[in-house]
Amino acid sequence: MTGNIKPPHLISSLRSVEIGLPDVAAAEKFFVETWHLDVVAREADVVYLRGTGSDHHLLSLSHSDTPVLLAVTLKATSSMALETIARLTTMHGGCVLETKHPAKDSSGGEAITIQDPQGRVLKIVYGDVCHDDCVPDASANADKPIRLAHAVLNSHDVASVMPFYENVLGFKLSDRTKIMAFIRIPQGHATQGFGDHHSIALADADNDCLNHIAFVMPTLESVMRGGGRMRDAGFDIEWGPGRHGPGDNAFNYFVGPAGFVIEYTAEVEQVDDSYVAGSPADWKWPQGRVDQWGISAPPSSKLKQAQREISFIKL
Repeated sequence: MTGNIKPPHLISSLRSVEIGLPDVAAAEKFFVETWHLDVVAREADVVYLRGTGSDHHLLSLSHSDTPVLLAVTLKATSSMALETIARLTTMHGGCVLETKHPAKDSSGGEAITIQDPQGRVLKIVYGDVCHDDCVPDASANADKPIRLAHAVLNSHDVASVMPFYENVLGFKLSDRTKIMAFIRIPQGHATQGFGDHHSIALADADNDCLNHIAFVMPTLESVMRGGGRMRDAGFDIEWGPGRHGPGDNAFNYFVGPAGFVIEYTAEVEQVDDSYVAGSPADWKWPQGRVDQWGISAPPSSKLKQAQREISFIKL
């Protein structure tokens, strides 16, 4: 926090990401046949794709002449939380694009749409549809994404936008490295539980583009098999396999349809509010290493370029 009064527990999880791209049909084919999501709904020109977990969808695809990030969607803890977040948004330099209203897609529930001080569009939903047929650990789903792990967003000034995520959405800093701030959703007093080390990360950059979207796989084995499947389909591993420091998660990165960077990950560290945030001095690798294992080459030039090309929609 930044010295302000701590907000109540307002956000429960990261749900989905909305992207626009020129060839929706080709992207759908890729995300179903190669990435292993399933179509859960279609509305007009929008395709909604789910994982094996309970979230209604993890990704929505719609047509855009150029690739664009339309929104990142978070789930609220209550209907009242939506009103609180809208009020806090205006207090902390953001913009309320849509006040509380019935959600406009098949996931249902209520929603607000806000914009952070650097222009990122965030949708906050409550009461949306959840799947009761989720069996993420079943053998039939051993090679399918369960849910989103995190979205990493570039920022030209991380320090100036961090207070928005802390004071409006209640995120907490988990770790700060030389190049990234990892922030998490506290689990709240009611749960007394553990949650993902981070659901959003803000990467130091000279732009405010999408860095990547990470999908949780059931096991390390599935991350590796997914890497092989992607290579068979003509998508090279652009970074990995490896294991990160902050978050302790295993990873493989790819450049997917229309240049969107996507990650298969597993074994994300689970932390509670007793976790002590690390500083850049705590996260240094020996020369020549870019992860804990030390077997991965650095991120490819193709990956680095893709991580600076897709911006949020301009409103």
